[in-house]
Amino acid sequence: MIPWLGAARTFPPLEGALKDPNGLLAAGGDLSPDRVVAGYRRGIFPWYNDDQPILWWSPDPRMVLYPHALKVSRSLGRTLRKNLFEIRCDTAFREVMQACAAPRRDQGSTWITQEMIEAYCELHRRGIAHSVESWSEGQLVGGLYGIAIGRAFFGESMFARRSDASKVAFVHLVHHLQAQGFGIIDCQMHTELLASFGAREIPRSVFVGSVNELVNYSGSSDSWPHSMSLSNHHTGAVLSS
Repeated sequence: MIPWLGAARTFPPLEGALKDPNGLLAAGGDLSPDRVVAGYRRGIFPWYNDDQPILWWSPDPRMVLYPHALKVSRSLGRTLRKNLFEIRCDTAFREVMQACAAPRRDQGSTWITQEMIEAYCELHRRGIAHSVESWSEGQLVGGLYGIAIGRAFFGESMFARRSDASKVAFVHLVHHLQAQGFGIIDCQMHTELLASFGAREIPRSVFVGSVNELVNYSGSSDSWPHSMSLSNHHTGAVLSS
């Protein structure tokens, strides 16, 4: 049995999270901004389907990307140099979430429920949730969103309507975070795409230790530009084959 959250915005100890399914910690509660932020500050995030109560997770191990360890494939590097997309920030947050929630061929129902969209849009209005968007000829063709607290960024989801559109947005995000002194990008769980960018799994205890320090920095998460650009001659990333 897992704990049921009531009105109090406290979470049980992470040591009580289940091993199967990996990281399930608690159920119930709500998606109020204070509760959601309190969760992220402790390495906990909501993830559930429409036919479920709100479920809270903290998997072990945790997939993370250290911004300085970003890897960019040679093919993606060529795409970046072509400047195919205009990269904007926070100009279409709701649209990015809705696009991430759209059905995909390899998935059934989405975990990005309407309740989740409204909750994160409120976090966006408060300057906590951010989107990075790829635009082409005035059309939103890819992007991602996540949560920034202090100098920790918690990635949530990404989508692409054009080849490499979300990957290009991700590279721009990582460079922005590195320039702003962010220490870690939470990728939650392992995927081959994230691993190709240099993300790796670390013990939950190590992840939480880093987050506990990084979320208490102030100022960095407020420095979000309206657009992002990369130098044509230097990407600051390790090229991989």
